[in-house]
This record gives sequence, structure tokens and C-alpha cells, in this order.
Amino acid sequence: MHDKTLIELAAGLTAGDFSSRELTDHFLGRIERLDNELNSFITVTAEQALACADAADATRRQGDAGPLNGLPLALKDLFCTQGVRTSCGSRMLDNFVSPYDATLVEKLAAAGTVSLGKTNMDEFAMGSSNESSYYGPVKNPWDLAAVPGGSSGGSAAAVAAGLAPAALGTDTGGSIRQPAAFCGITGLKPTYGRVSRYGMVAYASSLDQAGPMARSAEDCALLLGAIAGHDPRDSTSVTRGVPDYQAELNTPLAGLRIGLPKEYFGEGLDPDVEAAVREAIRVYESLGASVQDISLPHTNLAIPAYYVIAPAEASSNLSRFDGVRFGHRCENPSDLIDLYKRSRAEGFGSEVKRRILMGTHTLSEGFFDAYYKKAQQVRRLIRQDFLDAFDEVDVLMGPAAPTPAFDLGANKDPLSMYLQDIYTIAINLAGIPGISVPAGFVGQRPTGLQILGPHFAESQLLNVAHQFQQATDWHLKRPVFGEENS
Repeated sequence: MHDKTLIELAAGLTAGDFSSRELTDHFLGRIERLDNELNSFITVTAEQALACADAADATRRQGDAGPLNGLPLALKDLFCTQGVRTSCGSRMLDNFVSPYDATLVEKLAAAGTVSLGKTNMDEFAMGSSNESSYYGPVKNPWDLAAVPGGSSGGSAAAVAAGLAPAALGTDTGGSIRQPAAFCGITGLKPTYGRVSRYGMVAYASSLDQAGPMARSAEDCALLLGAIAGHDPRDSTSVTRGVPDYQAELNTPLAGLRIGLPKEYFGEGLDPDVEAAVREAIRVYESLGASVQDISLPHTNLAIPAYYVIAPAEASSNLSRFDGVRFGHRCENPSDLIDLYKRSRAEGFGSEVKRRILMGTHTLSEGFFDAYYKKAQQVRRLIRQDFLDAFDEVDVLMGPAAPTPAFDLGANKDPLSMYLQDIYTIAINLAGIPGISVPAGFVGQRPTGLQILGPHFAESQLLNVAHQFQQATDWHLKRPVFGEENS
């Protein structure tokens, strides 16, 4: 059952081939047997999952089951889940049990899904390798010596290893698309504001966006339909109707105009990754699409702009973790200042501290105009680059990451790690949607094709990705990890 897509599992439930309880028990068994080596979950909610599965089976017997009813999923551990620890991969929140559900969690529960548990992640979503987690690094099921990508690495690894048929992640600068590419699955970052951020612990509020991670674009379309939509509790949520994302999946691609940003095919791109991406583009040409080179001239400014804006917002968002109201508190503080200092020093890891310091500095008097204001001006230029490009083409394509998954511990300095996001960060600065789909291998490690579209063009992106997956079988490949234990 763990080799089936979400759509196939839904069909099996409808046909009565198995119950939700049997399906849930199967995935819980795989997690118990295999995740000690992978470390993709922080918290497994087995008892709660089986109770939800029984409720889903009862709903199906009554004839009220929707398309997601009874399907097991995993949640990145920054979505607040009532009665369940929500740690954000940090010692700071190791003891925090959420008193409420995030809107996304509410919507999935209303659809009848079954949460298997909370997946491992880079601490407070800050990282590109899943090595900054307080609970230890996640390993890539294709090669246990490699990282799974970050910060949604636990979600990506769990889906790739068949520990969950799908998972929810978040993307602030590539944290859905890069791990999807590294783990050989499909990951969609929606338009900013398309999915509610209420109850999603914030890293950078103007950049964070939740999205689905699954085997196929068809699976992602099914999930996006359940989680998208306006939420009055989230001031950044867009008041806009939710289309039927599955309705356009089979639209032919004849006449599709594909743009190839020249900045995405230059120095720093692994030649084997480039070869896989260009072969994928040839598949699109065979499906009737046309290809042209374009330019996104401010791409080289995306990383410096991002690493001013995101840490500045993180500095503000993480100021609430002070040892007073919730989260980690130091022992025997001598006074209030000592409580603040030691609680934060003990609760946060090195990468989070680094970004808080960067952000506090750029927001301080005398530096705000020189750094933060200037970065926001650059952000506007980057956004305009995409708007201009989409006047000429329908979608943009390129690599999701400059290399395949790198070895655990390979990128020891922060700058090398930050450069891993060179092809993904600008998309978050512009607020547009993007999807990564499996497009081949470099050795035994997967690589991904990134497809970008205009604001609220998720239906088109899913269609373009689905048609590629109908013509190729990269998304059907499975790692040998754990198969002997089936």
C-alpha cells in the first residue's frame, strides 16, 4: 500500500479494498520499524490516528465520505495541533503542546484525513539540509549518507520512504521545493496568501507559505483543494475563490510557452543536474510546448535581499520566545534579564541565533535604511522581473537546486548552505507559485525540475507538472530503503 499514490489509495478506500484503519495501521507499522534510521518524525500520534481512521470508516459507511476521507498524512512540526507537541524542531518548544489547531489542520481534519504525526524539520524552518533540528538530522532514504533538504526535510523523507503517502510542509525560501527535489517527490509552493498561515509558527511572515508534498502533481492538486482558501483569522490570506485544481490536469500542452531564465543555467549549476533539466524540457517540446530564453536580471540580488528580510522578520517573530509565557525556561534565574538571556541562549540553536542577530542588526537605528529598506526595494525589482517575464511566456522552468542532495555535514559554513537556495529564494520574494517534480538522477540521488507561474496560476502549474508525469516515470521511482521490511 505504501507504494501507491494518494489518488490510488483514495480509489482503494472507495472500492473497499481496505479500510482507513488498515491503511493507517500499515503506515504506523512502517514508521515504527523504519524511522529510527531515517529520523523523519518528531512525534507519532498513533492512538489519535487510529481513532480518526475509525471515525473516517464510520463516515464512509454512512455514505458521506469526501475524496480525502480516511487518507493518512503527516504534518511538518510547525503547524499547531491541539493536544499535540508542536516543537518547530527546537529545544525552545520541546515542551509546548498547542491548545488549538492551525487553520490548515482544521481543514484537513474536516476533510476526514488522518494525521500520523509531526515531521522533523530545521529549527524554526531555518536551514536547507534538516541538520539544524534539535532532534537530530533527517537522512535521505535514497542515500542515508545524504541530507533530505530543508527545512521540510522530514516531510519529504517520510513521503519518499513510504512512511506517509503525503505530507504538508512550508516554504519560506525553497523549503518545500528543494527537499522535494532531493528526495524525488513532488512539492508545491502556492502563491503567497493562497493558504492560511493562521496557526503556522512564523519564521518570516511575508515569505512563509504552506503547501503539499506528495508522490505526484495529481496528489498535490487534491490536497491543495482542501487547504486553500480565505481565512478571516489570517490578515495575509487572499479573498479569492478556490478553483477545482484537478479539473485542468489533463489539458493538452500544445502552445505552452516555456521560458528558460539564463541566470538559472550558469556558473554553479552541476552539469548532471543541468542535463536532467534540459532532457525534461525536451519532453515538454515533444508535448507541443515552445521554449525560449529569457532573463531575470536581478536574480543575483535575491540571496542578499532574502538574508536581510527573512532574518529581520525572524528577529521580530522569535522575540515572543522569552521563557515567560511558554516554551523553554532556564533554571533558577537571578532576575528577569537573566531569565530572558539564559532561556533564549539555551532554547535556540546556533543557526537560529545567527539569524536573530543578523535581523536585529539590520533593523537597528542607523542600519534600517541601508539594509532593510534597500532589500525591500530590491525585492520589488525581483518581483517586476517575474511580471515582465510572464508577459512573454506562460511558465518558467529550471533546476530546483544547483546540485543533487549533498552529504550530511558537507556544508559547514553558512554561506555555502545559503547558496543552495539560489534558484528558489526569488520566488518567495515575488510571492509567485512554484512546483518541483522529479526529473532524473545524479548517481543514485534524485534531482528536480522547478516550474514557476504567475500569481494564482497553481492550476496551470499542476497541469504542466501532471502532463510531464504522464509522459515520464521519474515520480514512480522508489528508494530501496526499508523494502525488505515492507
